[in-house]
Amino acid sequence: MPGPVTAPKSQRVEGTPAPAGVRSLRALKSAAFVGALGFICLAAVAATAFVTDRRVATSATAASHVTAGSANGSPAERRIASARAAIDMHPKRVDGWNDLALALARRARETAAPGYYAEAWQATERALALEPNHLEARKLQVWILLGQHEFPRAVEIAERLNKQVPDDVLVYGFLADGYTELGRYAEAEKAAQWMLDMRPGNVPALTRASHLRELFGDHEGAVELMDTAYRRTADAEVEDRAWILTQIAHLSLLTCRTDAAERLLTEALTLFPNYHYALAQMAEVRTQQGRLSEAVAFREKHVAVAPHPENRYALGVALARAGRLDDARKEWDAFEVAARAEAAKWDSANVELIYYGADHSGKPVDALALARREAARRQDVRTLEALAWALHRNGQSTSARKEIDKVLAVGVAQPETFARAAAIAAAQGDRGHARQWADRSVSMCSASSAAEDARAVLARLRATE
Repeated sequence: MPGPVTAPKSQRVEGTPAPAGVRSLRALKSAAFVGALGFICLAAVAATAFVTDRRVATSATAASHVTAGSANGSPAERRIASARAAIDMHPKRVDGWNDLALALARRARETAAPGYYAEAWQATERALALEPNHLEARKLQVWILLGQHEFPRAVEIAERLNKQVPDDVLVYGFLADGYTELGRYAEAEKAAQWMLDMRPGNVPALTRASHLRELFGDHEGAVELMDTAYRRTADAEVEDRAWILTQIAHLSLLTCRTDAAERLLTEALTLFPNYHYALAQMAEVRTQQGRLSEAVAFREKHVAVAPHPENRYALGVALARAGRLDDARKEWDAFEVAARAEAAKWDSANVELIYYGADHSGKPVDALALARREAARRQDVRTLEALAWALHRNGQSTSARKEIDKVLAVGVAQPETFARAAAIAAAQGDRGHARQWADRSVSMCSASSAAEDARAVLARLRATE
């Protein structure tokens, strides 16, 4: 597929670099500065992609988090209070229920509490009871489904809406989200490009295009798009800004720009204290800095805020790196119980459960069985990479190579992926590619934990020369 196309100078926003296109034959047109959207609609993206904390916790409820009357609450809390007041005055107006649903869904991202999504869905049902075919209420339901990781259902409804209203920018955004999570990248790219063509420079399109850029291996282009999105987000939208800063930090960590990532995350945590996405990424900063005890502390804070299973798995990994193996096993035991309880759901920790079985619990056969089931319903790169690793751990190097090659063919460029590709190639007897992928992992970020694994592959190769 051709590389990025940059908009001609005459189409660029004055004073703003033209962001890279969504790896497409069409240029990204950035001719006009787009004003504030009806809503920024970033939560669906943040809930499904980019950072490892991909969903809301399972322990909190909406009622326990809303401070509806607080004048000093978060943006979402203030919107919840405003919407409830409007509903009290005019309970039969659809807009009030839609506003409440949107505010509750945004609060779900702020807090990692799933009760908000359930309450948001109830609000949309109230809206649709008043007007059964209300477009905005239907769109909000798709957004909520994406936040709950019900990707096939979300895509099905979004495709129907797209046929009804083919000029709706955010419906294309929902399609891009769902397609990306299911591994339908060509369709995701097309949907994101439509967003950019229809409304040049809009923030939801920029963030989605950035994520696709990352998947396609263009980290600089991804940062550029996310930076543009940040500068087009209102100062008052502190959680949106914190989220974007966290994504840029994540991209920076991939190429060992650790100090830059730390500055970005410090700003994010200043904007939104104890922000769960930023806490997870700060743990990665401390890992790259070799400050492993502090990495554990950030992981512990992260689990305290968002105690879902995959975060407990990550805490276990951090504890093991810090030499606290007994504590790591306790966390992993708790993780395994919780993860297996939800393994049949779309909103699950199955990828972490696969790696746990392959690397830590001595259950590679179980890990492979789960990986095959997961890959049967979604073919995103994250799932395929886990399948490749489970195959590798079961001695099936040829099959593992086929799966990791699919991931690399998309363009994924991450130290961890390269390290796994190196180990798989080495097991297959392909010394040339093993050395190539290991070198890329180390050169991309020598301070990453994946680089340690890559160096181990190189050492084994040298020992058998």
